This record gives sequence, C-alpha cells and structure tokens, in this order.
Amino acid sequence: MNNSDAASSMVRLNIGGKKFCTTIDTLTQREPDSMLAAMFSGRHTICQDSDKGYVFVDRDGKHFRHILNWLRDGVVPTLKDSEYSELLREAEYFQLIGLMDEIKASLIKRKEDEEMGTELTRVDIIRCIQSERVRFRGINLSGLDLSKLDLSFVDFSYACLKNVFFSRANLQCAKFRDVDAEASIFHNATLRECEFTGANLRGALLAGANLQSANLQDACLVDCSFCGADLRSAHLQTADLTNANLEGANLEGANLKGAKLTNANLKGANLQRAYLRHVNLRETDLEGAKLDGANLLGAIR
Repeated sequence: MNNSDAASSMVRLNIGGKKFCTTIDTLTQREPDSMLAAMFSGRHTICQDSDKGYVFVDRDGKHFRHILNWLRDGVVPTLKDSEYSELLREAEYFQLIGLMDEIKASLIKRKEDEEMGTELTRVDIIRCIQSERVRFRGINLSGLDLSKLDLSFVDFSYACLKNVFFSRANLQCAKFRDVDAEASIFHNATLRECEFTGANLRGALLAGANLQSANLQDACLVDCSFCGADLRSAHLQTADLTNANLEGANLEGANLKGAKLTNANLKGANLQRAYLRHVNLRETDLEGAKLDGANLLGAIR
C-alpha cells in the first residue's frame, strides 16, 4: 500500500469531544450492517471539519474505545454492570448487533455466577410463581436471570433487583415499589400498569418495553434507556429522567408534571396530549418530537 492509500484508509473520529484514529477496514469488516459501516461504506457523504478532517458524532465518547477494540479484536471488556449498560446503549445506537449479543451473554454469565449469593434462584422463582399470589417483598434477587418468565401481578416491593435480567418477561401489574433495580434489563418486557413508585432504576435498560399506564412517580430514571418504549398514559410525576434516552418513545397522554428532563433525549418521541406544565425543557432534546395537544403551560423552553 502506498502512502496515499494508507492516508485515505485512515479515519479520524470526534465522538462527543473525544478523538480517535482508526481505519475504514476496522469500521466496516466485523459489523458490516452497523451504522458505522454504513457511514464509511463510500455510499454516503461524510461531513469533516475543515481543520484536521475529524468526523464528528454526537455521542458520549466514554466507551467508544471499547467499541473500537471490539471491531478490531472481537473482545468484550470486563466492566461494572452499570458500565455494561452504558456500553450496551452505545452498541444499540451504532447498531452493533454482535457486540450487543456478546454484552448480553457476558451479563447472563455474570448473573449465573452471582446466583449463589442470592436468596433465591431462577428455579425457586419458577416454583413460586405457580402459586396464585406471589410476594418477593424485600428479597435479594440481584443478578438473577428472570427473562421470559410470566411474573404478572408479582409483588417485588422493597426488593434488591440490581442487575436482574427481565428481558421479554411478562410483568404486567407487578409491584416494584421502592425497589433497587439499578442496571437491570427490562428489554422488550411487558410492564403495563406496573407500580415503580420511588424505585431506583438508574442505568436500567427498558428499550422496547411496554410501560403503558405504568406508575413511575418519584422514580430515579437517571441514565435509563427507553428507546422505542411504550409509555402511553404513564405516570412520571417528579421522576428524575436526567440523561435518559427516550428517543422514539411513545409518551402520548403521559403525565410528566415536575419531572426532571435535564439532557434527556426525546428525539422523535410522541408527546401528544402529554402533561408538561411547568416542566423545564431547556436542556431537553425535542428534535422531531410530536407535541400536538400537549399541555405546555408554563413550561420552560
């Protein structure tokens, strides 16, 4: 390869202010169907700054080095569960399907390793839910894999649910009052009419979840991902949604009175007929959001 070919294959990236150098091969070969591969496939025009030719991507660059290492070597780093959730959100954004699968596999294995320290196992839970009224109030279930189970109407109030894997579980009308569910995964779960009053869901993944008419009043939803989630008629009064990702979420008729939305991403969200009176929207990304019929009286924009 001559010098001009080498230069043309090099890519300079500015990810939210953090700068990286890599190659087109790295960005396109391991995950050919990703957003990054599409960007540098040659089919699209890339905007570069006029100074040093950096391509700017408006994302947090904290974990982008892990993404590059995955694309180079196929290696998933060892991280804290909360950091795995952050990396999973970035992989979701860049459409890195292989990385998403590997992160989920790593989380499941870690949960299996941690099950020995919990008060109940997945098998115990399955046995319990065969009875009519199930209550796990105040129980430590952290790290369990409860994916795809029918847990509707179960009472988890005051339980420790850190890093629990609830993906695709049926949790309709379940109670999560004052639970600690930090970094738990509710991806594509059914959570209709659930109660999360006062719950700690910091860093939880709820992308694609059905939260229609759920009660999330006073909940800590900092850094949560609600991408594409159904939050129609949800109760989010005084919930803390700082840095939450609600891109493409359906919040039609939701009540957000007193909610904190600092740096929240509501791009393309449906906020029709939502209650947003006196909510501070100044640092909220509302690009492409639908606000028809929303109550915005006194909202700060």
